[in-house]
Amino acid sequence: MREHYDVLVVGAGPAGLAAAQAAASRGARVGLLDAQPRAGGQVWRHDVRLPAPRAARRAIDKLQGVEVLVRHSVVAAEPTALRVETPQDSRLLSFGALVLATGARELLLPFPGWTLPGVTGAGGLQALAKQGWPVAGKRVVIAGSGPLLLAAADTLRKHGAQVLGIFEQASADAVRSFAWQLRQWPARAWQAAGLRLRLAGVPYRFGSFVREAVGDDAVRGVEIETPRGVQHVECDLLAAGYGLVPNTELASLLGCALDDADTHPRVQVDSLLRTSVANVHAAGESCGIGGLAVARIEGAMAGLMAIGDTAAASAWMPQRDRERRFDALLARHFTLDPRLRTLADDQTPVCRCEDVRLGALAGFGDARAAKLATRCGMGACQGRICGAALAELGRFPRGAARPPVFPARLATLAGLATLPSDAYRGS
Repeated sequence: MREHYDVLVVGAGPAGLAAAQAAASRGARVGLLDAQPRAGGQVWRHDVRLPAPRAARRAIDKLQGVEVLVRHSVVAAEPTALRVETPQDSRLLSFGALVLATGARELLLPFPGWTLPGVTGAGGLQALAKQGWPVAGKRVVIAGSGPLLLAAADTLRKHGAQVLGIFEQASADAVRSFAWQLRQWPARAWQAAGLRLRLAGVPYRFGSFVREAVGDDAVRGVEIETPRGVQHVECDLLAAGYGLVPNTELASLLGCALDDADTHPRVQVDSLLRTSVANVHAAGESCGIGGLAVARIEGAMAGLMAIGDTAAASAWMPQRDRERRFDALLARHFTLDPRLRTLADDQTPVCRCEDVRLGALAGFGDARAAKLATRCGMGACQGRICGAALAELGRFPRGAARPPVFPARLATLAGLATLPSDAYRGS
């Protein structure tokens, strides 16, 4: 099955929603792709217990004339078309212009015990709670770095969890300086103040990080390095995340230039969000971690550029540039403590999908050689977790993306339009 769109948008988070709305408002036939069952992305993920934020409801309600294609996973890319897989079949979606609003994922760093049941990312546990995973009454420790920790704690408390503490690896001086400079962005300052007010009574500790998760069949407690020494905290759940990493796999497959960062590259765009590939635009976190405001502005700009309205897109540039300064502020004040890169020992699993330990990677010069010998990165996440972690640890730079973008059925890989009911569902 082949379908054509004037503008195809990949990612139905805030950036993708804004891009689709902007392009459709000019009369273009717009398709909006997302692998999740509902639009909203990670920021506005559907919560089974709580109403959606008003901003999310407004953004979704405004999608007039947009064909929303949820549960569509991109498998492969061609210069003017994407091969996608749905629960029923696979399709080839061609486009006149493409907007990449693929967002970001959480950075997880290995430490002893990080693969125990009950240990997740901070954003990961937040997403699980929204999807109905029971956290009510559970004792939760939240650790890592960045404002996402506060947002995760707020969601978990709303779902009945007992948040024992938030342990931020950045120093107290760094966080205070960050908070003071938020006055340049009043909306963000009010949001941060609201979070802290709702989290009154929850300890918020700085210069602190998890050294080890302990337990036999599940996490039972954590050892936390603090400025005053190691602290043991008994808990039922540990959520530890160290910021976000841009999702650039699809852009890489399309041939879009990435910046030269070996650790966590981002999609290179010009001032009007054009990538190095003609008729392909990128917006939001895939271009660098900037938050909700940046995503919505850049999404609108990219959608307008996709239908050729350069003048309207240019009008957003001053506001975008102002908001983009926030990502530099985040990076500067939440720089990771070098000690976090030394926590894993040779016996610590680093590839959770294939159960490959860090010591097994010694002696390999690059990620590809390590993968061929150990299967590190060959699992369901396709190296998204271990690849980012190993890059952060300085072991290997991020390798080039290869199709499929996500694990797919063999029938999809064969290019079949209709899948038999008993099609093999492996990766």
